[in-house]
Amino acid sequence: MARTVARPAGRVQSARQRAEYLTTARQRLLLLLGCFALVAVIALLRVGYLGLVGSAPTQPSLSEALLPPRGEITDRNGTPLARNFPAYALWFNPKAMGDDGAPLVQDPAAVTAQLKTIFPELDTARTMRILKSKRGGYVIRRILPEDANKVLGLGEIALEVPREFDRHYPQGALGAHILGFVRENVEGVNEGVFGMEQVLDNQLASRELRGEPVPLSIDLRVQGALEDELGKGMLATDAKGAAGIVLDVDTGEVLAMASLPAFDPNLSNAHASANIANRVTNRVYELGSTFKPITVAAAIDAGVVRNMGKEWDATDVEIAGRKIRDLKPYGQTLNVPETLVVSSNTVTARVADELGAERLRQVMVDLQMNGRPTIDLEERSMPLWPQELPNGKWSRITNMTVSYGHGIAVTPLHLANAYAAMVNGGIWRPATLRKIEPGKAPKGKRVFKASTSSRMRQLLRMIALYGTGRSADAPGYRVGGKTGSAEKAGRGGYRQTSLITTFAAAFPMDRPRYVVVTLLDEPRGTIAASAQRTAAFNAAPIVKELVPRIGPMLGVKPDANRDVDISDLRYLVRSGK
Repeated sequence: MARTVARPAGRVQSARQRAEYLTTARQRLLLLLGCFALVAVIALLRVGYLGLVGSAPTQPSLSEALLPPRGEITDRNGTPLARNFPAYALWFNPKAMGDDGAPLVQDPAAVTAQLKTIFPELDTARTMRILKSKRGGYVIRRILPEDANKVLGLGEIALEVPREFDRHYPQGALGAHILGFVRENVEGVNEGVFGMEQVLDNQLASRELRGEPVPLSIDLRVQGALEDELGKGMLATDAKGAAGIVLDVDTGEVLAMASLPAFDPNLSNAHASANIANRVTNRVYELGSTFKPITVAAAIDAGVVRNMGKEWDATDVEIAGRKIRDLKPYGQTLNVPETLVVSSNTVTARVADELGAERLRQVMVDLQMNGRPTIDLEERSMPLWPQELPNGKWSRITNMTVSYGHGIAVTPLHLANAYAAMVNGGIWRPATLRKIEPGKAPKGKRVFKASTSSRMRQLLRMIALYGTGRSADAPGYRVGGKTGSAEKAGRGGYRQTSLITTFAAAFPMDRPRYVVVTLLDEPRGTIAASAQRTAAFNAAPIVKELVPRIGPMLGVKPDANRDVDISDLRYLVRSGK
């Protein structure tokens, strides 16, 4: 009889449990692998989706994190004009203690009173409204670091002092109309809304480009001198405003541009300033006798004026029921050099009449007088172009009045560009506020013959030696130019007591390099005599003081032994004989 061997019950149960644990482990492993597979599928789908609709968000690189949020603007020599710097703000956060916590430890009135001791100019009523609000907001947009520490010392958790980047203009109001300013958009990012800040906005905000400073054509030293001399001229004549520009005649680069009174772009309300308009590019004026050399240049170019010694009728011109006369009688006849030296309206009108309306109009068109000034800025005004006949031409009386700068209103920049073309060999080039590398200047467009330009350099120099421009003749700098004094237009006609006085100049006239235009708006003068309000007594002297200051900065040194040769014309002018 076979004997049965019994197995221990505990060993059987242990084997069964091991089998169950193994099965459970396999199930969990399969579940885990399934989860991994699902995550992998989701990740692949996500990658594919981003590949179709856009890139995945990435952390900024170290170099990008170190870059300012907006690029720097400098002058042509690398001096900073606009840059970003870390700043503090005072922000009220009503939820700093959580949704259920009280926003302030103390009463809003008590907190406001404490803030008033730190910030004496604080608007208490506005601050109270903010501190009682459930939405929060900026109490003060920009505060000093030491004031930020004082705020933290109040112990109010809801008063936060976040560190931000602010746009700063180290030179203050200097060059404000060139630089412009920035404002925060809906995303809280600064964007340019005026001046070169607006023009260069994409470049200054670009991740790829904002690390490189953007140089302008401006020379900060020249800009400072221009604004200083214009300011002195305004003060001396009690003028309403002033404008000025220094322009490179060979490249079109603007070395300085000023509009006074100015504004401070560092102020948060700069956009609301009463002085926001740029008088150089965004205001148009009748610029008077500064147009006479342009008319003479057009006549020389067309062959209407060949003989400089020819005598022209200088008596009053009667046309279309009007009488064109000179400020004072200069005799029965004048030649062309004398006409410019004494600034005769009558002879200039007769020269234009012989030239013809169609040809003078075309010269003005070639000089871009019929469109907005050509420059990088957005702030540019449309000229007041003379009324044309149905055939698109000017009437005879319009042609005559335009010849001496009436009936047409342009910006000072238009005039500067025209004078540059008149003295640089006859080439018109657009003005620019961007620095141009050597050899990269635009070709431009020929408006005058080179021989005409050479003759105009002589004539403009003679005006500064013998005529209305004598008060602008800076010794050794061979300045040449023309004055212009025009009554401002108003309701019912011209206002005899309100003048725009201008001096358009170039130097040195033996090899012109720079054009300078200065303008005073309504100079009232310090002497009752009306003559003291004309350009010869106020706008021209500004040039005399300015040129010796900026000449050495621009590589032009005084030289009393050099000058443009006027020996063939000097004898034609009574004061030069």
